[in-house]
Order: sequence, then structure tokens, then C-alpha cells
Amino acid sequence: MRTGGIDSSRIEAMIAQLKAAATRPDAKIPAIQTEPAAAKVNFADALKGALDSVNTAQKTSADLGRRFTLGDDKVSLSDVMVASQKSSIEFQATIQVRNKLVAAYHEVMNMQV
Repeated sequence: MRTGGIDSSRIEAMIAQLKAAATRPDAKIPAIQTEPAAAKVNFADALKGALDSVNTAQKTSADLGRRFTLGDDKVSLSDVMVASQKSSIEFQATIQVRNKLVAAYHEVMNMQV
């Protein structure tokens, strides 16, 4: 019987190998290949990076808007609107994160010890 590219004799052989390995007292589990651990990120640094990103997006949006109103031919209205919406979305996400952090802080402070 063939099941999804593996026939039953191969499955039975694998099961036999697993049973044989389990009965050996000195059987070692093969090492799992993992990716090297990424450098740990400090929460404050991550938050500062996110705030800097929002600040940059807002400055870019304001600069594009200013350039468009001054008549710069290299800036189109669609560029201004896209940059404005991106900065607005990033700012709203930042506000939501702040609200969640404040709510978590209040919840921790209201816990009885």
C-alpha cells in the first residue's frame, strides 16, 4: 500500500528503527539543528526604534506635503497622500501600543499582593 509517497514497508522499517533505538539504554537523541539564537533585543530599544520610525514617517509626510504645496514637480499628490496615510497608520498603531501598556501597568498596580 502506498500512502502519500511513502509505502507501508518503509513506515514499518522506520517504526522498527525507532523501537530498536528506544530499547538501547545508551541511545542518544540526535541533536536538533536549530538556527543560531538571534541577539536579544532590549524592550526599551525596540520601543525607541518604533517611535523613531513613526517620527521619521511623520517628518517625511510633512516634507512631501510642504514640497507639493510649494509646487515641486517631483512630488505628486498620490505620493503625499500615501505618505500621509502611512504615517497616520503608524501613529495609530503606536497609540494602541501605548494604551495596552498603560492598561497592563494599571492591571499590575491593582493586583493584590
